[in-house]
This record gives sequence, structure tokens and C-alpha cells, in this order.
Amino acid sequence: MKTEVPGPRSRELMKQLNGMQNAEAVHFFCNYEESRGNYLVDVDGNRMLDLYSQISSVPIGYSHPSLIKLLQQPQNLSTFINRPALGILPPENFAEKLKESLLSNKERGHNNVTKEELESCMINQPPGCPDYAMLSFMGSFHGRTLGCLATTHSKAIHKLDIPSLDWPIAPFPRLKYPLEDFVKENQQEEARCLEEVEDLIVKYRKKKKIVAGIIVEPIQSEGGDNHASDDFFRKLRDIARKHGCGFLVDEVQTGGGCTGKFWAHEHWGLDDPADVVTFSKKMMTGGFFHKEEFRPNAPYRIFNTWLGDPSKNLMLAEVIKVIKTEDLLNNATHAGKALLTGLLDLQARYPHLISRVRGRGTFCSFDTPNDATRNKLITIARNKGVVLGGCGDRSIRFRPTLIFKDHHAHLFLNIFSDILANFK
Repeated sequence: MKTEVPGPRSRELMKQLNGMQNAEAVHFFCNYEESRGNYLVDVDGNRMLDLYSQISSVPIGYSHPSLIKLLQQPQNLSTFINRPALGILPPENFAEKLKESLLSNKERGHNNVTKEELESCMINQPPGCPDYAMLSFMGSFHGRTLGCLATTHSKAIHKLDIPSLDWPIAPFPRLKYPLEDFVKENQQEEARCLEEVEDLIVKYRKKKKIVAGIIVEPIQSEGGDNHASDDFFRKLRDIARKHGCGFLVDEVQTGGGCTGKFWAHEHWGLDDPADVVTFSKKMMTGGFFHKEEFRPNAPYRIFNTWLGDPSKNLMLAEVIKVIKTEDLLNNATHAGKALLTGLLDLQARYPHLISRVRGRGTFCSFDTPNDATRNKLITIARNKGVVLGGCGDRSIRFRPTLIFKDHHAHLFLNIFSDILANFK
């Protein structure tokens, strides 16, 4: 470390940027050319161990040689230069490239449309625009567009002044830790939440509002890294099937390998797969996959200009190749165990500062006493050369890359132990 963070150059750039747009959320400015692997370098020359990885979105570290080599190959230039409108003019090799990237890890009730439906949808009226609803959970985050915001309930600032929809919101389990000490209490808590889900579906049906789908994160991320048991999700899937609701799993943060499996919902052992799974971040592009019966029955029903980016598929195929050849899913499990074990040790030594240590793979977190303490710990850690992220109202979350190793975990734990020992 050469300066405090943000340093003088970062502060100068923040002032410049703030004159053009609201830059109040900027932490510091980065030098990505000098950043390597798990280490992020800022414009003031500070080299920091990054356990946040661009809000969980860097899969195999900064400046990975395999990706650099991929971009330097002449045959790939056209993919980066000529971005097509994929819905109408895809490149010749698009189907082949999809198989190598997005499909390498894959897992309307009727087709007849009436004249009344076609006419009524144009004036936002049923039956063409039916009064359907999506059930979501308190603490969830699913995005910031209008429909997604109606299912987002993590931070008020995300929703303030935005019109929303009257859709049901169920409680998400608030588990007690350590899990082995509160088995009965946690089972009762999950049962309470599942009962509320069913009650809401019935209640809304009585209001002539059909719950068309249930959307859930395997681990609520922005809302505070909230976990539930595999059994909870299996039973939730059963409820969705029982009531004819689509079962949507949001894997934007959890997908791509950080929990030790490529998709976090693989841990659940579902007999009947999810109907729709959304992804982004570590997957290099945003999108969703779904069961065959959810396939749109006409062109332009789901459509936009880009519908993805072939260059991102090219990069994702390389990322997946690296994940497989370097056995990075097992690495996430192993390194995550080292990180979680160390956090539990710190919790035992500093229970007044750390509580509710939890995690799966490297997707770990803990609670602090309050928001002010959490933010102070993150700031101190940054100035000691470690980048951490917050979530919920008082949690610190870990989102390292898939090449995060045991020795990186021990490096962090040594630094953070000193921080906690001297915290005032």
C-alpha cells in the first residue's frame, strides 16, 4: 500500500467524473492493466487482495492469460468488432458457439390467441394483459427494471419513487447460527415461511390475481447473504408445482462456480428442475435458460436488438475451459473451507464484532454489530490492502474469484485478525 484509499489520484478523478454524472458510489479508480489474478491495483499504485471481484462478477481473475490469448487471435477480431442484432441477423457459427459456452452447463399454457386477447393487450386490459403476479421474498434482489423491482426487496433506495405492482412478498427464512445448535428452531422457521408462501398464493387467487411464478435466489445476496436449507428449496419447488406456478431461480450472483458447483441450485438435488434460471456476472453475459414448454411460441415475443453478444460467448467458452482444466469448482470448495474455518475462528475470538458466520464454497459472509461498524471495518481493510463488500444492513460478504486459493484466504485472515485485535 502506497496511500490511503481512495488516494489523491482517485479523489481527483472522482471530482472530474462527478461533474459529468453522479459518482457518489465510486470507491476508487482502478488500473486494470496492472491488475493480475486476485490482486486489484488502483490508480495510486495500491495493490489490494480483491475479495469482492467487481460485485461477484470476475470469474477467473484479472488479466487471465487465456483470455488475453483469446482476444489476440486474428480469427476472433470480427466477433468483437461486428456486434450483430442476433434476433434477426446472427453469424454463421452462432449455434456452434452457444453449444461451447452457454449450453455447455445446461440443465403460456396454450398457443391459441383470441382476437379479444390481441385487442385488449394493446390497451393494457385483460384478457390480453392478464392480472398475473410473481411471488418473491423479503430481502431479495432481482434487478432494477419495473417488473424486477416489484420482486426486489433488499434496499429502499432501489425502489424509491418507482411505481410498483401489487405482487405477493413472502418472508425468507432467518436462520440461527451455528446451524447445528438450532436445528429445531430453523426447521420451524423454514416451515413458517413455506406456509406463508402457500397462504399468499391462495389469498391472491381469491383476489382474482393468479401467482404465475415464484422467484428466489439460492442465497439472498444484496439482502444480507441469507441462506436456507436444501430441503427448504425442494419443498418450495413442490409448492410451485402444486399450485401451477413457474419456479424461477435467480443465479446472477451464485452461478458460475463460487459455491463449489457450477449452479448453486445443483446442491438442492431437485427431482424436477427449475423452470427458468437467470444468470449474469461470472457468466460474462446476462440471460436465462428454461424448460422447453416455456419456449416462446412466436417471433418477437421475447426480443431486443442485441439478444446477447457473441464476443461474450467466446470469452465464456474460454472461462469454462479454464474452470474445467484447473478444477476450479473443487478449488472453490477447498478455498471456501479454509476461509470459512478461519472466519469461525475469528468469530470465537471476537464475538463482539463477528457473528452468524456462514457460507457455501467461497460464497461466505458474517454479520457485524451494526452498519457503522461494518462500514468502518471495510474501510480499514481497504487501507490495509483488502477489498471487501457489504450487503444487507450489517453484513460483510466475500466474493473472490474462482482462482482464489487457500493461501489467499490465510493472507486475508492474518490481516483481518490484526484489524479486529486493534479495532476501537
